[in-house]
Amino acid sequence: MPSRRGWLLHFVFLSIQNHYTTMVKVPIRNESPFDLPSYATSGAAGLDLQANLTEGVTLAPLERKIIGTGLKMALPEGYEAQVRPRSGLAAKHGISVLNAPGTIDADYRGEVGVILVNLSQTPFRIEPGERIAQLVIAAVEQVQWEPTGDLDDTARGAGGFGSTGK
Repeated sequence: MPSRRGWLLHFVFLSIQNHYTTMVKVPIRNESPFDLPSYATSGAAGLDLQANLTEGVTLAPLERKIIGTGLKMALPEGYEAQVRPRSGLAAKHGISVLNAPGTIDADYRGEVGVILVNLSQTPFRIEPGERIAQLVIAAVEQVQWEPTGDLDDTARGAGGFGSTGK
């Protein structure tokens, strides 16, 4: 019989193992001519979203546009989808997701749109099927407020906006 420590290590191993093998099934409807979003690598957290366009669109400097993906989904309760910028577009071209991360709630059934913004000084052309953002599926919790007159003290207290350093 393993020691208590042995059982604990065994439990931690199983928890980690199960964490990486859990798959959440999400019903999805693809109204675009492009493939479903996929993970670029086995360790990727985000799925690449593609622009559902019939012809290219140009974003002028500081311009923003909602670009459709042609995707509709039914996330299970307790999950959200986060729309995030692609690092390559941001670093190379100054293209970002304006409300990053954009949240798609579990009860939303419309088309997934991406609010792209051109933060560079150069126009940027988005072509049909171009990978424009990442989609990360994440578990969320809802809270129940407990009104109180006092909050517990912490070392940080009410300090914010740079109060812990640069």
